[in-house]
Amino acid sequence: MSLNYYELFGLNPLFNIDLAALESNYRKIQSEAHPDRFVTASATEKLNSMQQATLANEAYQTLKNPANRAKYLLELQGITAISETNTAMPADFLMQQMEWREAIEVATADKSIDVLENLLHEIQAEAKSLQAYLINLLDAKNDYANATAATRKLIFIDKLSEDINRAIEQLE
Repeated sequence: MSLNYYELFGLNPLFNIDLAALESNYRKIQSEAHPDRFVTASATEKLNSMQQATLANEAYQTLKNPANRAKYLLELQGITAISETNTAMPADFLMQQMEWREAIEVATADKSIDVLENLLHEIQAEAKSLQAYLINLLDAKNDYANATAATRKLIFIDKLSEDINRAIEQLE
């Protein structure tokens, strides 16, 4: 029987997780599976250790990121938040996406780090709002349809934030 990521870290399958407990449990697993502890072990034990460390890394990276965590929670319910056949977004959010992208292009062309940083703060505030909404949808209401839409938005905002940070780095 394989454990899901929450079980691996001894956490309840919720969006609003205790990040300190996640970190602590991750470090414990990493310590237990560290290659130095298996120097004299059999090849099978070394392989098992490596697989456990790899699983712990993947699980930790998924659960510590809110967008990935929401996506994973939906996957546990058999829902694929983002797929080639399931990309619907509300028209108002699509318009907002275009406005943000255009603002990034203009600020980058103008070499305006201040504008990019302000845009990043605006987008991060939107991400925080979506995260609070997801706590309600996933943890309290089990409203997977609306959680799927909110997760798609959060995934997009994560990508947009990465693009802004990359633009800022290139301008600095």
